[in-house]
Amino acid sequence: MITPVRQTQATVIESLVDQIESRFSELERQMSDPAVIADQQRYAEVGREYRRLGDARELATEWRKLRDDLEGARMQAVAREFNLSETVFVLKPQNKAHTARVRIFTPTAELPFAGHPTVGTAALLAEIKASSPAGAGEALVVLEAPVGIIRVGVRMRAGAASFAEFDAPKLPEESGVLPSSDRLAAALSLIPAEIGFENHRPTKFAAGNTVAFVPVASLDAIAKARVASHHWDGAMTGQGLLGAFLYCRQTVHTTSSFHARFFGPDFGVPEDPATGSAAAAFAGVVHLFDELPDGSHKRVVEQGYEMGRPSLISLSLQVTRGKLDAVRIGGHAVRVAEGKIEVSC
Repeated sequence: MITPVRQTQATVIESLVDQIESRFSELERQMSDPAVIADQQRYAEVGREYRRLGDARELATEWRKLRDDLEGARMQAVAREFNLSETVFVLKPQNKAHTARVRIFTPTAELPFAGHPTVGTAALLAEIKASSPAGAGEALVVLEAPVGIIRVGVRMRAGAASFAEFDAPKLPEESGVLPSSDRLAAALSLIPAEIGFENHRPTKFAAGNTVAFVPVASLDAIAKARVASHHWDGAMTGQGLLGAFLYCRQTVHTTSSFHARFFGPDFGVPEDPATGSAAAAFAGVVHLFDELPDGSHKRVVEQGYEMGRPSLISLSLQVTRGKLDAVRIGGHAVRVAEGKIEVSC
């Protein structure tokens, strides 16, 4: 679900803040310009203005932070009302060379990064901008997100869903130790013998968001997994986790590499049909346990089947000298509904 925020007319304060920040950036550039440095009088003039503008620039920064906090409270209220896994708010970019700034909310919290919303947002913005929405084409969409700049390549084809793919803004890193398999099994309504397969064991990885990765023995076992609230709180809550990503080697489709489910009740997400940010971190799991050789590797993760909302996530990994060097996440996006909402100021 994508919720564009319509920009109101610039207020006097907004305009003044833009002017202050623009001038401050220009003065910073001049302070390092060899021609200005060589002219002592000019350098002194620039230095005086730079110092005078410093306090105003700090106030401008504080004002933007306060504005963002107030906007965030309203966005959170809208996301809570939609009650979807994520709601994306599309804003004017801070850098004019970029496509948009995005803020992503679950029903209960803002996220620094989310893969599924990134794919959907980029695909929609590319389709809106395309001169021939129903035709073929390619586009580069550059999004400003709390985690950093995300560049998304979008491929549009006539009569087919748009495909969007992006480099993960952060490479996955192992991020601590999970509770015992007994406790994890209880939290997921499974038995301990159903946790793990081959050499895969439960791990915690982060790539923008921190996720618990729980290998499950079979499709039958993963299908019966449920959040057991009275055990979940003790095993998962308070560890800084976005949620639990369950996966198994058995799949519904022969073209898929893994079957997965994601539970994030602490963020108001009982179950998610496609979790791209978890898939980005999952690359670390695949590299760790499957011992991938140097080169490019592609895996397809199927998710959402138990919810009746099947999705396929394309996961590409690049391994160089034994280390994970790059991760790309991709998927198709289909526009299923559109409309307008009115929010009173």
